[in-house]
Amino acid sequence: MGQSTADPAEYLGTAVIDLPQWKTIASSVFAALLAIVFFVSGSWKISDPFQWAQAMQQFRVPADIALPFTVSLGVAEALGAVMIVVPRLRRWGGLLIALLLTSFILYIGANYSALVGKDCSCFPLVKRAVGPGFFVGDGAMLAMALAAALWSRRPSGMRTAAVILGAVLVFAGVSYGVNATRQSGLKAPDTISVDGKTSSLQSGEIFLFFYDPECMHCDAAARRMAKLDWKNTKVIGIPTRQAQFAASFLHDTGLRAGTSNDLEKLRDIFKFVDPPYGVALVYGHQKAVVSNFDDSEPAKTLSGIGFVQAK
Repeated sequence: MGQSTADPAEYLGTAVIDLPQWKTIASSVFAALLAIVFFVSGSWKISDPFQWAQAMQQFRVPADIALPFTVSLGVAEALGAVMIVVPRLRRWGGLLIALLLTSFILYIGANYSALVGKDCSCFPLVKRAVGPGFFVGDGAMLAMALAAALWSRRPSGMRTAAVILGAVLVFAGVSYGVNATRQSGLKAPDTISVDGKTSSLQSGEIFLFFYDPECMHCDAAARRMAKLDWKNTKVIGIPTRQAQFAASFLHDTGLRAGTSNDLEKLRDIFKFVDPPYGVALVYGHQKAVVSNFDDSEPAKTLSGIGFVQAK
């Protein structure tokens, strides 16, 4: 009976020619760590694309591409995470993750003065803000991704990579459809308190405007909305913080609106990241949301559903 001299690593598909064992082990460890981080991060974006699109706008991603950018980024992260744990696809996965990290670093660096201090919890369970530590953390992950790629076997299996991409795209498509359905038809609470009195949200057309009285973006949005002809639409402003400044905010911006302090009650249903944010209600059900308040918005969206008429 002949004795096999094959290296067990070959059966596992992890053999790397002319590399010391410690590099092979390090490549596998780095791959596993990055796979966890990027798969959860990508899945998080894919499973909640609309909320993540709002977060992307806070990082200066144009509103009209924020949603497709979010889905594409989630798909790329998830694809890289899956490929990097498959030995014969590891180099491709590592290089994709390295490309993503390099792009993050360059983008944040180019916009550093505008983004410094902003919450950058791009990866779950990792709370951080834009600052020097951001570059240290992403730089470390970039080094791990490159090491995992370079200390791996020659890549093969284009068909397998295509199947993985197809599965991720199907997941993204289903998730988008589910979330798009949730974006319309949500039922508002029956009543909330407005200016100290109980007010029904179940009749007519109502626009809920969530704002921060100390936010210049919110201030500019309110001033633009003050110039709109709201017809029969009732406007209710909900301060997200510093509620004591609500009256002065409305006075200074000229926006004619009631004020409700039932933030948590409403936010449990209408979820968003940061203000300004708006919800258009028709007989108590969500008709549309406004997360972009730049340029022609919210006039374009609101006039499209008959809530306002531009003056």
